[in-house]
Amino acid sequence: MTTTKNTTAQKQDNPLTDIIVNVIIPVLILSKCSKEGEKFYQLGPYLAMGLAIAIPLAYGIWHFLKTKKLNIFSAVGVGNVLLTGLITIYLFSTDDPETRKLAPYLFGIKEAIQPLILGSLFLLTHRTSTPLFNAFIYNDAIFDHNRINKAVKEKDNESNLSKLLWSSTLLFFGSFCISAVLNLGLAYYFLHDLNPHAENWKELYNKDVGKITGWGYLVIGLPLLVIGGFILMRMLRGLKNLTGLATEKIMQAR
Repeated sequence: MTTTKNTTAQKQDNPLTDIIVNVIIPVLILSKCSKEGEKFYQLGPYLAMGLAIAIPLAYGIWHFLKTKKLNIFSAVGVGNVLLTGLITIYLFSTDDPETRKLAPYLFGIKEAIQPLILGSLFLLTHRTSTPLFNAFIYNDAIFDHNRINKAVKEKDNESNLSKLLWSSTLLFFGSFCISAVLNLGLAYYFLHDLNPHAENWKELYNKDVGKITGWGYLVIGLPLLVIGGFILMRMLRGLKNLTGLATEKIMQAR
C-alpha cells in the first residue's frame, strides 16, 4: 500500500511532465500555431495564445484537485500563465503602436517578478515548521537529520546550525535575484525590436513569447543548479565542522 502511494506521488510530481506541459507544449503552440492559414494547426494569434495559456492552467488546477495540496511551483506557474494572458489581452486589444512598444517592459517586469516571488517564499518560510529550503537542499532524503541534530545538540552548536541554514537560504534567494535580472534582459532582448506597425505583429509577438518561455526556464534553472550545488557543498563542510561527523554519517545511506 505504501509503495503504491509513493509511486503515485512520484508520478504526480514528475518534473519531466511539468516541463512538457508548462514549457514544451506552450512553446510549440506559440511557435507553430500562431500564423493564420488553411492548415489545421494554423490557429491564428488569438487561439494559439489562448490554447498555450489554457493547457498549463488546466494542468495546474487538475494537479491541485488531484493531490489536494498546493504545489509552490505549480502555483507560481499558474500565476505566470495568468499574467501572460492579461498582458497579451491588453496588447492585443489595441492597434496603437505606442502601446505595443510597452511589450518588452511589461513582459520583462512580469518575467522578473516570477523568480522574485518564488525566492521570497524561501525567506518567508524559513522560521516555519516546514522551511522551503529544507525541501530543496536540506531535506531528509539527502541528510540524516536525526544524527545531525543529535550531534549538534551534544556539541551545543544549535545556534550555529541555525546560522548556517539561514545564510544558505540567503544564498539560494540570491540565485533567484540573478534569475530575475536575466529574465528581465531576456524579455527585452526578444521583444525590443518587434515592429509595432507590422501587419502580423500578433503572430510575431506570440513567437517571441514562446522563445521567452523556453529560454526563461533555462535562465531560472541554471543559476539554481550552479548555486544549489555550491550551497550543498557548503552545507556539507559546515555540518562536518558543527557535528564532527564524517560525510557518510551526515548523508543518508544509499
